[in-house]
Amino acid sequence: MSIRFIEKEQRFVLETVHTSYQIKIDRTGCLQHVYYGRKVGSTDMNYLYRTADRGFSGNPYEFQEDRGCSFDVMPQEYSTFGVGDYRIAALRCQGEDGSLSTDLRFDSFQITEGKYMLNGLPYVREGDEKGIQTLEIKLKDAVTDIAVTLLYGIFEDQDVITRSASICNQSGKTIRLMKAASVCLDFSFGVSDLISFAGRHCMERQPFRQKLGQNIVTVGSKRGMSSHHNNPFVILCAENTDEDNGDAWGVMLMYSGSHKEEIEKDQTGNVRLVAGIQDEGFCQILEAEDCFQTPEAILSFSPFGFNGLSAHFHRIIRENVCDPAFRKKRRPILLNSWEASYFDFDEKSIYHLAVQAKELGAEMLVLDDGWFGNRNDDHSGLGDWFVNEKKLKGGLTRLSEKIHELGLQFGLWVEPEMVNENSCLYQAHPDWALSDPGRRPNVARNQLVLDMSRQDVRDYLFACIDQLLRESRIEYLKWDFNRSLANVYSQKLSPERQGEVMHRFVLGVYSLLSRIRKAYPDVLIEGCAGGGGRFDAGMLFYSPQIWCSDNTDPIARLRIQEGTSYGYPACTMSSHVSASPNHQTGRSTPLSIRGIVASSGILGYELDPAKLSEKEKEEIRGQIASYKKYYHLIQEGTYYRLKEKNSGTEIVCWAFVSPQKDEALVNIAAAGIAANTPFPHIRLKGLREDAVYRIENTEVCATGAALMFGGYSFDILSGDYPCSQLHLVMI
Repeated sequence: MSIRFIEKEQRFVLETVHTSYQIKIDRTGCLQHVYYGRKVGSTDMNYLYRTADRGFSGNPYEFQEDRGCSFDVMPQEYSTFGVGDYRIAALRCQGEDGSLSTDLRFDSFQITEGKYMLNGLPYVREGDEKGIQTLEIKLKDAVTDIAVTLLYGIFEDQDVITRSASICNQSGKTIRLMKAASVCLDFSFGVSDLISFAGRHCMERQPFRQKLGQNIVTVGSKRGMSSHHNNPFVILCAENTDEDNGDAWGVMLMYSGSHKEEIEKDQTGNVRLVAGIQDEGFCQILEAEDCFQTPEAILSFSPFGFNGLSAHFHRIIRENVCDPAFRKKRRPILLNSWEASYFDFDEKSIYHLAVQAKELGAEMLVLDDGWFGNRNDDHSGLGDWFVNEKKLKGGLTRLSEKIHELGLQFGLWVEPEMVNENSCLYQAHPDWALSDPGRRPNVARNQLVLDMSRQDVRDYLFACIDQLLRESRIEYLKWDFNRSLANVYSQKLSPERQGEVMHRFVLGVYSLLSRIRKAYPDVLIEGCAGGGGRFDAGMLFYSPQIWCSDNTDPIARLRIQEGTSYGYPACTMSSHVSASPNHQTGRSTPLSIRGIVASSGILGYELDPAKLSEKEKEEIRGQIASYKKYYHLIQEGTYYRLKEKNSGTEIVCWAFVSPQKDEALVNIAAAGIAANTPFPHIRLKGLREDAVYRIENTEVCATGAALMFGGYSFDILSGDYPCSQLHLVMI
């Protein structure tokens, strides 16, 4: 069994194939976090816990003579505010009498087969795996009658545990919920460093490692989206942990809105991590019998460094988060119109672009921004999701038919959550936009944000998208979101409920996406938020691929995609070959490195084929053929970051190894070149030590042990951003 309750010890044991997670009901009735790490069998890990009288750490009233009994130093499973734990709280609420204290004690539990589901929120889906169980632990405050049910989903084979919390008001009075985290994890030992994934628009998810001191580190977003700036995924690790060795714990929030991850090292060296919805500006009113469900968090541990941890997250996202309808289906290789024409196009130029896309070997033409309403620039049209027939004579239906006659699929860009003031929609319904009463709103990209918490707004958007998908053959939607939220005020809600709008907005987005997925299960949705501003596991539940970044410069993408790979698999990263010089950075790069980088995700193209030479067109045809050949490795293989110190040459190297370990694809790209350098040398990973592999197009045959422990030396890299690729096959 994955979950056991040992009554004599009042201890819960949660086990996966390689990990143990232990919780204990202590003598105060509180839920104590005992252990999370390598599998330890039946041993009660509570023996590691010591008590001492710590100055200014008070005691529960009933244990006031026991100075060592203090909530302030106890490793807790779900911390609360106001009753003597001065560290980060997972829960903060206010009763009708104004009291801010919550004291949760154990009430009951149940263990069930299978995985719990969440209503209105994304979650890790139950697949075909065995050993999936759910643990529910109910905690209760005897004074306020606030009940919290902690949910744990155990994915035994994947070494993953999921967590969520349900907060219910059983008091018969009104309660203000001011903070409701999804997960609280306490570590009494073993954690010294934090890795977060920060960045900015066009340079998302850059790993930042820092040593924890006696303070609080906060990672998060207040932008109404998971953001380009701080991803809702963090790693805690030991001091010596590297890519392949050492303990690493990952916590990933399945949430696409404002989030907060707080990490505190306390006076005794204990480390606490609390992750959940951003509490700044948040206030949920709970009337009698109301319940609030927190987003799900995905937890995993690996003793085999960051590559080991990444493998756990890649597998669970690929197999249990992304829509099963697209799990095994090869994604189409597309040509997107944006950088080829921007707003300047008509039906003839788009059709001509499709003809050229077909000649290159692409499988889909995607019409980006500018096809709707009065949309000739970014000042107008958003919200008016009807075809601009001045641009597209005959409409989308005719254009789609002609593109399909070429043998291509057809895709379309939309940005449903946004509206321009210069639009028919805004003129008819100005109250549908988020805006403070009496205040001129913050404007970004000349657009406002629709109030997705409103059912009438969602009904309008569904009707528009439904009509598009019914009337035209559209196999793909690029779902964009091009600004952060501000002036988050809903004209539909009462003043006391304005603290709910930010979260209700996210729930509204999920609701609309779910409705479209149900009505059109075969339509592929690609998530986007100015590139990677909403690259999170919550969006991946609805859109199995996300535009990784608006920055298509391959040298920048090397770093963006590598940073993204710590938590997210290649099959979720949409990546395009674009023009050179690059439209974002102005850098010139050869087509070869643009192809290798883009094909390490969901390959697509974003350029004007008319500006290519015949040689370049032939090279693109070769890239597409190669991508199709290696698709199974790129999309289903185990991903490894291969990091070696190569003096003088700044290289990035990565590999995909088949699940059977009988085949591998190794890529190397130079982001910087120096003269007279050593030969670039890498040691491969994930191969069978006793197997012999042949490296195609070379004379090398070597054992997996030789390639992993001795390594492989490449020729010296020279020229403008050179790259190389190796294909290994077991013989």
